[in-house]
Amino acid sequence: MMTPGRLAAAVALVAAAATAGVRASDRTSVYAKVDRVVFAPSADAPSTVQVFGVFSIAVSNNPNDYRPPARGYLYFALPSNAETARREWNDLKSVAGTGQIVSFGIRYEGIPRLRDANEPPASPDVYTLNYGVNKVRPTTDYAPVKLLVDFNR
Repeated sequence: MMTPGRLAAAVALVAAAATAGVRASDRTSVYAKVDRVVFAPSADAPSTVQVFGVFSIAVSNNPNDYRPPARGYLYFALPSNAETARREWNDLKSVAGTGQIVSFGIRYEGIPRLRDANEPPASPDVYTLNYGVNKVRPTTDYAPVKLLVDFNR
């Protein structure tokens, strides 16, 4: 006969095994391989930034999906916390051209529009703050990152 303690342990093991493959929804709005960053009107006190590269951008109203990677640029204006945003923009500049994949932004507060590289900058999206700019390990099977790693166009 199973004791109450053993029954509780067995239930906990079954629950843990059942959820081991489940992935929590992803709050990140952008996974990126940044090529270059352009500050305006100046590098010292930018109010907007263009981030060129390849991006996997979150799908609206779905906490688990991302659009296939595409090349172009994101155009952002400062949010109310300008100091933090400028630090993150400098973090994006520091990885530009390195091939390092990064994540940034929060999908629940705004998903940026990817623009064609030849499109003139107009109507910037407001930059959203989340957990900063984070380097992402390229050796993963997570689709938005793996597709960025494999992107060759």
